[in-house]
Order: sequence, then C-alpha cells, then structure tokens
Amino acid sequence: MGKKLFAEFLGTFWLVLGGCGSAVLAGAFPAFGIGFTGVSLAFGLTVVTGAYAFGPISGGHFNPAVTIGLAIAKRFEWKGVLPYIVTQIVAASVAGAVLFAIANGKPGFNAVASGFASNGYGDRSPGGYGLVSGLIIEIVITAVFVYVILGATDDRAPKGFAPIAIGLGLTVINLVAIPVTNCSANPARSLGVAWFAGGGALSQMWLFIVAPTVGAAIAGATYALITGAPSTDIGVAQNPELEESKRTA
Repeated sequence: MGKKLFAEFLGTFWLVLGGCGSAVLAGAFPAFGIGFTGVSLAFGLTVVTGAYAFGPISGGHFNPAVTIGLAIAKRFEWKGVLPYIVTQIVAASVAGAVLFAIANGKPGFNAVASGFASNGYGDRSPGGYGLVSGLIIEIVITAVFVYVILGATDDRAPKGFAPIAIGLGLTVINLVAIPVTNCSANPARSLGVAWFAGGGALSQMWLFIVAPTVGAAIAGATYALITGAPSTDIGVAQNPELEESKRTA
C-alpha cells in the first residue's frame, strides 16, 4: 500500500502542478497565453503521462471521485478508498503550495485576485454561470469521465491505450466546462488551489466535492449495466490486486 500511495501522491501532484500551473502561469501570459485550449491540453497531458508512469503501481486514479467511482464499480477495494483520498488531497495541496510559491515570485501577483485556477460559480465562474449550471455540468462531466476510464480499462478495450483515451477525455471535459466552473471533476484538484484563493473559493468548495462524487457514483453504479461487463474481472487495469490474482490463477 505504501508504494501505491506514493505513486498516487506523485500522480496527483503532477496533475495539479501541470494543469493548474498552466492556468496560473501561462493561461494569460502577455501575447502568448495558452488560453482555455492550452490549459485543457495541459490537464489531459498530465493524466496521460501520469497514468503511464504511475498507473501500473496504483491504478492511476489521482482523483477522489475516480477512486469512489471505481470502488462502486467493483474495480477497486473499498479498504483503499480512504487512504487514496487522503493522499490525493495532501498531494494536491502540496502542489498548490509549490505553485503558490512560484507564482509569488512575480511582483504584484495576488492569488485571491487572480482566482489561482480555483473553481467557482456565480461571480466566480469564468463565464458568469450560476449554481444550477455548475452543479449540472460537474455531475455530467465527472460521470462521463469515469465512464471513459471504466471503458478504456475494460479488458475488451485495446490494450495499452487507456491513458491516451483517459487523457483526451479529460481534455474534452475541460474544454466544455472551463467557461462554466473552471472545470473541476476532481475534489482534490479543486481543494489543492482553493486553500490559496481565499474565502470565496473555499465557500463554494462544497459543490466541487458533492457534484463530482455524485457523477462518479452514477457512472460506477451503471457502467456494467449499460455495457454488459460480465464481472469485476473486466477492466482489471484499474485494480492491481485483481490483475495480480489473474496472473497467478
């Protein structure tokens, strides 16, 4: 378990530093800002690289909602859920602290005023979208993202391409949701930067805990029903214990 948690720490740290870092440091860089498209790609690429690097060890969740969705889908042992979630939140917070230290190297930087890549609705939404819009989109995009993960790691799927499909899936949901909520789909990613973005960001964190968890639970509970996956042995790529048991059977 120690090795798995360390792998989850590294992968989640990389996701938040790479994804949120691209938004804070490069998103609106004068004359050469990468914009929404660049930030979306950065999140997707961190997942692709992180999943290839650390997925064989921990399953490459990097997201409390994904961990819960996989447990509900019987792809992950429930005994590992709490340790994974705690590790993911700690890793995201450390990444947020590192990013905060880097960003403060620029004279005049203010994390609260900039938003610091935090998520929000209402006056904290990039496009001014309200609570209901934020709630709906976060539930839907997280459910779709977990469906992609479950499908890409299904034993019936092409082998070796799961990280690419998952990374592209995260890219797409960011392209869709950044204007609405700045795209969470990941409570750890949201909390990791909210600590530094002020009380307004923290006061809205409940939505970015509840909505992704609900979306992931929906996907986890319905994937087998929708796709006809015959057993929990389908998709063992997200459950190293099941994969090991199959090899030794």
